[in-house]
Amino acid sequence: MNETAHLEIKGMHCAACVVRVEKVVSKVDGVLVVNVNLATEKGRVLFDNKRTSTPAIINKIEKIGFEAKVVNRNRTQSEHEKRKEINRLQWKFIISALLSIPLLWTMFSHFNWTSFIYVPEIFMNPLFQLALTTPIQFIIGYQFYERAWGAIKNRSANMDVLVVLSTSAAYFYSHYLTFTYLNNPNHIKADLFFETSALIITFILLGKLMEAKTKLRTTEAIKKLYQLQTKTATVFLKGIESKTPIEHIIPGDIVVVKPGEKVPIDGQVIEGQSSINESMLTGESIPVEKSVGNLVYAGTINQHGVFKMRVTTKDSETTLSQIIRIVEEAQGSKAPIQHIADKVTGIFVPIVIMIAITTLIAWYFILQPGQLNEAMEKVIAVLIIACPCALGLATPTSVMVGSGRAAQMGILFKEGKYLELLSKNNTILLDKTGTITKGEPAVTDIYMEHYGLNAFLELIGAVENASDHPIARAIVKEAQKKIMNLPNVSQVLLLPGVGIEGIVNGKKVIVSNPKYQQQLIPKKAEEHIRKLHGEGKTVIVVSIQSRFEGIIAVADEIKTTSKFAVTRMKQLGLDVIMLTGDNQNTAEVIAKKTGIHNVYAEVTPKKKADIIKGLQKRKKKVVMVGDGINDAPALSIADVGIAMGTGSDIAIESGDITIVKGDLNRVIDAFTISKKTMNNIKQNLLWAFLYNTIMIPIAMLGYLAPWLAGAAMAFSSVSVVLNSLRLKRVKI
Repeated sequence: MNETAHLEIKGMHCAACVVRVEKVVSKVDGVLVVNVNLATEKGRVLFDNKRTSTPAIINKIEKIGFEAKVVNRNRTQSEHEKRKEINRLQWKFIISALLSIPLLWTMFSHFNWTSFIYVPEIFMNPLFQLALTTPIQFIIGYQFYERAWGAIKNRSANMDVLVVLSTSAAYFYSHYLTFTYLNNPNHIKADLFFETSALIITFILLGKLMEAKTKLRTTEAIKKLYQLQTKTATVFLKGIESKTPIEHIIPGDIVVVKPGEKVPIDGQVIEGQSSINESMLTGESIPVEKSVGNLVYAGTINQHGVFKMRVTTKDSETTLSQIIRIVEEAQGSKAPIQHIADKVTGIFVPIVIMIAITTLIAWYFILQPGQLNEAMEKVIAVLIIACPCALGLATPTSVMVGSGRAAQMGILFKEGKYLELLSKNNTILLDKTGTITKGEPAVTDIYMEHYGLNAFLELIGAVENASDHPIARAIVKEAQKKIMNLPNVSQVLLLPGVGIEGIVNGKKVIVSNPKYQQQLIPKKAEEHIRKLHGEGKTVIVVSIQSRFEGIIAVADEIKTTSKFAVTRMKQLGLDVIMLTGDNQNTAEVIAKKTGIHNVYAEVTPKKKADIIKGLQKRKKKVVMVGDGINDAPALSIADVGIAMGTGSDIAIESGDITIVKGDLNRVIDAFTISKKTMNNIKQNLLWAFLYNTIMIPIAMLGYLAPWLAGAAMAFSSVSVVLNSLRLKRVKI
């Protein structure tokens, strides 16, 4: 049986680390899929639990020098640990920077244009420089040696290998020159590279500190979702209210929710009424009225009244918990474009080492024969500037911020890959019921012969109240708007496929389709019925005491947002098609009202899937938008499936993307976020590739001092993360 392990992996510092973890874990017998994310420091492993286990996978990761554990579901604790790590990093940087300042000062003596700046004699003393650099190199910089050794033991190379090679070369060469000069004062005093070693480590620490702080900001969307969860609820048991931890509450418990409180868990109102702010689910700030029988959801805010609710789910299965789980998995997964960076970084470090060796040979033997100082300076710069950090962060940071921004708008991408795939589609198929329309019938027209409206609705509402048919429910709902308490009905007779009849207030009332009571319908009413049928509405004929008394038309109304959404889809260049199991006439009416020209009516779920396959054979990239239940085959066969959901039917498991609020405009917003995220990823990758392509030759030619290389490398990583954060503010 397949199982998924969600792991926190510490100790990864570049894309090469990610590649190494994925490579090792993928070789474990039974592992089917492995995704590791540098930005979130998390991994997701799908495996066969009969062949391996989570502890075995963790053990394999730890053997190659990383820390791994099952994801901590306590968000507060997890964030506290990250902040502690940032604090440790901050202190290391401060100490390293303070020790580096005198070394940086000595650099003024290297340039003629800074000769006027006073440099204390002690700062120039080689032993003094050695004393300052040693703790930076081996105490503060110990982490680089530890991780580099772990990589080498496992026959791989990462950023830490480059850092250790470059700083060690600078430190030990300077150490050699120092004691050569002290043992032989007549020896020519050479330039030392102690400041290079110290400043490289200091700048890398600064880059890591800024990177850690900005990465923490990329998780704000998921953090806000966690903040919606409550830790306790007021449980009502045997007439007593008591505060109970949310994890101890089970379905069937009665919970009291007071004004201003968050609804602690999903449930159904059983007493009282109130206005609930459901903006966290729907994106709409207008409160929703809730009364007995209505469903309420964890994380929504009770604004006015007090009500009791019966719990319907466990805390781990609430709508909010499902949303959090989907957003976390999306942020931790990879877009296909990420694999380009993974392949490059897998061979990048060995190539850089070869370039560094070539640089050493070229400068020492050809360009400046015998000048080891000059050759070493170029080699150190090459090793530092080539670090692939920016390449590793280019995709995951954009995916995190993009999917987080989407979640705040009620758009849930199940995996990062759908952020990429969605923008590549050119055809969109829309299910009618529940997608373009509201998904439930409502009374649209009432025509009466002799009765007043209230009297008419009272009689037919009473009869229809005995039926569970959707059309009957719509008529009862309309009647209850006018009459609070409908009268009793007797001698009820259900007419399968036709209608219903019964006695109300001593009068025989029949509510049926027009064909059943054809002989009673006057010509004027027949014209009206034809007109209503032409509009795609279902017509119900009412007779009282065997005399025709009126008509009621019922239809599944188009959502107010649908027409505008279809217009926006066309503006994006999408080919819009409507699919429905409804009859041709109704389908064409709905299509005409929304501006859709291509319609498939009276199609079964299997036929919908066949239509999509046909379009795909014609090289079309297809997005299917449906309600996530009867559209499941079509959603799964499409290139991207988008499930429309509402608070009561979120359909989270059906599609690749879920629109929490059932608004088609959010589908366009999803396309927009997808395109902007992909543009952002391409900008990041272009910057990362150009940075290395341009800077490595510059370092080889000797135009880049090693300490400047360290600063530039740190800047490149931070710039990629900052560019990704722009997605939080981009206009949709």
